[in-house]
Amino acid sequence: MGENERLNAVQVALGNEMREREFYLKHAQRTRSQVGKAMFGQIADEELEHYERLKELHERWEKREKWPETVPLRVKDTIVKDVLKDVVARVDETPEKDDDDLQAIRTALEFEAKGVAHYAKLRDDVSDPREKEFFDLLSKIEQEHYSSLKDTEEYLTDPASWYTKTEHHGLDGA
Repeated sequence: MGENERLNAVQVALGNEMREREFYLKHAQRTRSQVGKAMFGQIADEELEHYERLKELHERWEKREKWPETVPLRVKDTIVKDVLKDVVARVDETPEKDDDDLQAIRTALEFEAKGVAHYAKLRDDVSDPREKEFFDLLSKIEQEHYSSLKDTEEYLTDPASWYTKTEHHGLDGA
C-alpha cells in the first residue's frame, strides 16, 4: 500500500469515526435505558478521541508527506468494557426491553466489526513499526467496543444468562 493510499485510508477512517460518534450520541440521547445511555455515551467519547488523534495524524502527515515523528501515537485505553458492569451494579431492575436499543446495538456491531477489519488491514499493509503499533491499537479498541456491545446485547436479550455468566456462580450448588 503506497503513501497516498494509506493517507486516504486515514481520511476514510476520519469520516467513519465521526459518523459513528454521531450515531452513538443520537442513541445515548434517545434511549430510556441507563445501560444504553452509559454504553452509547462512553463509546461516543472514545470515538471522538480516535477522531482527534487521526485528524492530528492526517494533518501532519499531509503537510510533511510522511508519517510524522511528533504525533502522539497513543489513544486512551477503552473503558467501555467496564461501563455495563458498573451501571448494572447500580440498577436494581431487569432491563426494560427496548427494540430500538437492540437494533442500535446490532447496527453498531456491524460498523465496529468493519472498524476492526479496516484498522487491522492498515496495520497489516504497512511496514513502519510506529504505523503498525498505532493501527493495531485502534483495531484492538474497536474490538473492545465490539465485545462490549455483544455483552450488552446479551444483557438486554437474556439478562438471567448474562448475570449467570458475569457473576461466575457455580451451578453445582457449592
